[in-house]
Amino acid sequence: MAMAKPSFLLLLYLTIAVVVVLLLSAPATRPYRSHRRLKLRSSFSFSPSPPATAGSGAAHTIPFDPIISEIELRREDREWERAHYPEEKPAPGMESAPEWKEFGNAEDYINDEDHFNVTSRILLLFPKVDVAPTDGFITPEELAAWNLVQAQNDVMHRTKRDMKLHDKNRDGFVSFDEYERPSWAGRIDDNDSANDGVGWWNKDHFNASDIDGDGLLNLTEFNDFLHPSDSANPKLIYWLCEEEVRARDKDNDGKLNFQEFFNELFNLVQNHHEAPHESEEAPAKKLFSDLDQDKDGFLSAAELKPVIMNIHPSEHQYAKQQADYMISQADHDKDGRLSLSEMLENPYIFYNAIFSEDDYGFHDEFR
Repeated sequence: MAMAKPSFLLLLYLTIAVVVVLLLSAPATRPYRSHRRLKLRSSFSFSPSPPATAGSGAAHTIPFDPIISEIELRREDREWERAHYPEEKPAPGMESAPEWKEFGNAEDYINDEDHFNVTSRILLLFPKVDVAPTDGFITPEELAAWNLVQAQNDVMHRTKRDMKLHDKNRDGFVSFDEYERPSWAGRIDDNDSANDGVGWWNKDHFNASDIDGDGLLNLTEFNDFLHPSDSANPKLIYWLCEEEVRARDKDNDGKLNFQEFFNELFNLVQNHHEAPHESEEAPAKKLFSDLDQDKDGFLSAAELKPVIMNIHPSEHQYAKQQADYMISQADHDKDGRLSLSEMLENPYIFYNAIFSEDDYGFHDEFR
């Protein structure tokens, strides 16, 4: 029986594909269904933003479909080139191309059934997501893994673009002197320390990102520098913990007492948007005690490590959160996984773009 599964699944995919193609080729016989218009995201910034923290309320969505991601990134690239290099010729692959391939009218492309049909895309993408194991169902883990790859590809694309901007001498590395701090990060004084009281984008941040200690950031290190919460570099994770202590330590003793933890961090650890209520003091004390490994009544930077990813969510967490949302919306039989038919019945759930139905106006599935 085990040997027959791949063949059976292939036959299943082909059968469903044939049925869908027949339906699509006979529009006169299809029942009317309100057309939903997709819109590309336009909330990205050309310059780094303050680091995201849990409970900040910032929307974070990951494109499920690589085609949507490509269109969005190509459109960003065009605007970025115009903003930073107005005198340069278009980068390779960015030259004028016919119709939608130029991505100048991408809105028309993704809303034209002759070009882009979400049902057909689900049919194509389902077997690419259903890989561990290939059993005809997509689990939360499989969907989160797929989302994570899409997110990492997007992040690295933008990092390469930023590296071009900051690598002044075009040697493939970024030095601390080459990096231009974002305006919100404050200025650097003569001692290379931030005068705004926080350490983002200062020399400590740079050195923690510099894994090999050569004083320069290669592409991987520069990506870690821009996105520390996604890094596997232990020095950078520890730096994140140190930064939280530095920012929340009101009495400047280099550690956090319970009141500092409760007032400043507990709501972020719990992913709350508001300051903690008095009723939450008991669970906060328990968490504080659990984190306080040496039982000295204070939390050091090292003791914050178990919850630092709650404070600074990673792309892995966003990918899992989005996967859980998608499955909760499309899993009609509530078995905790998605069949191909469930995805075909709910295709728009998997497109993290704003869309609207003819009679209902715009709304956003993820915000």
